[in-house]
Amino acid sequence: MYYEMTIAGCKRQLPLCKINDDLYIGAFIMFSDVEITRACAAQLLAKAPEFDVIITAESKGIPLAYEMTRQANINDYIVARKGAKLYMQNVVTTQVDSITTDHIQTLCLGQTEIDKMKGKRILIVDDVISTGESLLSLETLVNQVGGNIVGKMAVLAEGEAADRDDIIFLEKLPLFNADGTVK
Repeated sequence: MYYEMTIAGCKRQLPLCKINDDLYIGAFIMFSDVEITRACAAQLLAKAPEFDVIITAESKGIPLAYEMTRQANINDYIVARKGAKLYMQNVVTTQVDSITTDHIQTLCLGQTEIDKMKGKRILIVDDVISTGESLLSLETLVNQVGGNIVGKMAVLAEGEAADRDDIIFLEKLPLFNADGTVK
């Protein structure tokens, strides 16, 4: 089963994935899709407040964060890693329980990222905001390191996330029943 939608002028077929017997979601994957990544980045930047730094969570938001910084002529973006790496010093962490992952994850920033964010205008970006758990974890990290969140953006807002007034997004992604109909 698929759900067809147009995102940033690009028509895509999103495969429907089972979360439980009564809930399916449309899987939006930007990996390997340069056309949609470029188009979404441009449209989000047109709506973005002024910012100094973009942050996203590892991993699906990385192509979007990269392309947004490239189009904005900024030379750096930050990825909250799913685990501390050997090169990271003075690691700051938080946990996230995402709807698309079957276990609780840890997101980390090291001193290099902390130094780039402290006192700066931070724009949080992601591919999809659904339950808001990943977004909340990124907000927690930014606040822990002294960044100033100026905006929260995603390509798609899934389900009730589309009713939030604190995020900017391009399109609403509905939730689905087991037979593929929109909830």
